[in-house]
Amino acid sequence: MKKILKSKQGEGYLDIAIGVLCLLLVVSFAVSLFPVFTAKQQLDTFATEIVREAEIKGRTSVDSRIADMREQTGLDPKIRWNCDYYSGNKVQLDGDMEVVLTDTVDIGFFIFGPFPVEIQAKATGKSEVYYK
Repeated sequence: MKKILKSKQGEGYLDIAIGVLCLLLVVSFAVSLFPVFTAKQQLDTFATEIVREAEIKGRTSVDSRIADMREQTGLDPKIRWNCDYYSGNKVQLDGDMEVVLTDTVDIGFFIFGPFPVEIQAKATGKSEVYYK
């Protein structure tokens, strides 16, 4: 019995099995984090698209574009505008426009449950409309 316990035969197989297990855990962790990066990219695109629409229209009421982007991306972010308003929701020519979008994405890793991660996107632009 003592001789069997001191034997080093088969040790390589155990090392490989543990290595493969660790590799699978790392890959599964990366796969669970991938949706966060995808959502961040979609949120950045969302912000640039609605700020560009606001630049062209010269106002921050771009509800139809926001609805289109919500449908395309599947995201429903909180939207905050920070602009140099001329009157109402209009922004004078060359006036600064900034939009900040905030959304929460849940990630989970096996039995540890979901972890909410807040992602934020910001886009800036200038109004291209002159109001008399």
